[in-house]
Amino acid sequence: MDSEINNVLVETVVCAGAEGKEARFLRMIETRQAFKRRQKGCLAAWVGSSTDGIGLVLVQTVFSDRDSWKTISESVVNTLDAKDGGLESVLAGPPLVGMFEIDPSKLNLDDARE
Repeated sequence: MDSEINNVLVETVVCAGAEGKEARFLRMIETRQAFKRRQKGCLAAWVGSSTDGIGLVLVQTVFSDRDSWKTISESVVNTLDAKDGGLESVLAGPPLVGMFEIDPSKLNLDDARE
């Protein structure tokens, strides 16, 4: 891991797809996470589904810094949202979103990429 990074940012989103639009919602989320992983400044990005079958999805992305978060987020809006209309139409309701600062030594990102 780059020794110049003091803290990384972890964006955490908990959301669900609208009834009847769950499959499209999941494809769009996965596409966005794959897009982010290809961008400079994204250290990791993944999606997890709830185990209880209620359809909640955990979406997390680790950014090297605030500038990377801003640049990548703008790129998602300008590239993917412009093409598919964005996630709003496939969300069941407002997502719960949080941004957390984490010491990168607490994350084992190198093992996650193997």
